[in-house]
Amino acid sequence: MTTQTYTLFMLLKTTRQWLDLEPEVRFAFIKENVNPILEAHPTVSMRFFDTESYTARISDIVVWKTSDLIAYQSVIKGLRDTIFWDHYFEVLEIIPAVEDGYAAYYAMTPLTGSAQAE
Repeated sequence: MTTQTYTLFMLLKTTRQWLDLEPEVRFAFIKENVNPILEAHPTVSMRFFDTESYTARISDIVVWKTSDLIAYQSVIKGLRDTIFWDHYFEVLEIIPAVEDGYAAYYAMTPLTGSAQAE
């Protein structure tokens, strides 16, 4: 049996409070407040994508990957306990997904070959 990997897309909108910070302060905040949460949960990975140049609705997308939803939940609860959540960023939506879930359901090879690329 293979371990299921979950991908969760978190749609964010930066707030004026975040944008008013100097870049050095922003990076320091992430290093001091977000990184320790991630380091405490090594089964959860985070990737950050800027979108503000392409859409006005969201400014960033965080892509979370994990095989441990309890660890992911702990990361999210940790973030909610900081000013990352609803002070520096509005969390507009979280979309959970299973890559190639349709193929696993039918016990078939994925149509896109994405599982083979990893």
